[in-house]
Amino acid sequence: MAYQGGYYQDPNQPYYGGGYPPQPGYNPNYPPQQPGGYPPQPGYPQPGYPQPGYPQPGYPQDPSYPGGFNPGYPPQPGFAQPAPPNMPTGYGTGYDPETGSVKGFEFNDQSIRRGFIRKVYSILTAQLLVTLGFITLFLYHRPTQLWVQNHQEMFWIALGVMIVTLISMACCGSVRRKAPMNFIFLTLFTLAQAFLLGVSSARFSSQEVMLAVGITAAVCLGLTLFAFQTKWDFTVMGGVLFVAVLILMLFGLLAIFIPGKTMTLVYASAGALIFSIYLVYDTQLMMGGEHKYSISPEEYIFAALNLYLDIVNIFLYILTIIGATRD
Repeated sequence: MAYQGGYYQDPNQPYYGGGYPPQPGYNPNYPPQQPGGYPPQPGYPQPGYPQPGYPQPGYPQDPSYPGGFNPGYPPQPGFAQPAPPNMPTGYGTGYDPETGSVKGFEFNDQSIRRGFIRKVYSILTAQLLVTLGFITLFLYHRPTQLWVQNHQEMFWIALGVMIVTLISMACCGSVRRKAPMNFIFLTLFTLAQAFLLGVSSARFSSQEVMLAVGITAAVCLGLTLFAFQTKWDFTVMGGVLFVAVLILMLFGLLAIFIPGKTMTLVYASAGALIFSIYLVYDTQLMMGGEHKYSISPEEYIFAALNLYLDIVNIFLYILTIIGATRD
């Protein structure tokens, strides 16, 4: 038997063109068997197919999976992954299905940003109205003043509630994100803080307190408008502001041991300046957009809490300045 034309030819068998053609599946030991089997041919499944981690990169996900999303498979190049179930629409990447938060979020939709800002300022307005009501009650209602003077323990209870709720909302993400727990803690904090402000304001005359309220309102409105329209990015100043607050705390401890009108004015002026910058910083964090850092829209309670604390501190320092100048 001789080899001709890609197959073996039997000279004893007549065939036009010489010999019979190769039959499907028949291989008379040609080409020689390679060690380990034939080499893989192009386009043919490789040995051990399918590979571990199937489907392979580039293979589309199974659309029949519940919700169209399979967290076990990584997103494949060129294949659009559907959003996981219950994920808020319009949010960017980095969604955490366990906590419901969005990491590394940037505002890309103007309607989302406007809705988030409206929610924050609605909560902030309610907080300020409650606080103003407490201050007015302690200033103009004499029986309330006498009752608080006879129950000093209420001051310390309110201080403890304020500290516990503030630390809980600042350190526990689930507390400030999940409703209604976040609103319960924010309400308790606001009531405790308003009570403390009412007690503190009762030490001053009503004219001084109302003057401080008016100045605080004007300053905060001007700073908010400035934060919305300025091209300067204050969100990169978080570290500098933190150091400034630490220095202010140390200066306050020093002012306790060196009392005096000048020391009080310097300390209160520095505090009002630092927290005025903090108000611009927190406002731009809430705005997002072209700023380098921004707060996730899930953190509307945290954003309202930051703005409220900035305004309260500005009010207290301005009230201290007015009291020191009129003392």
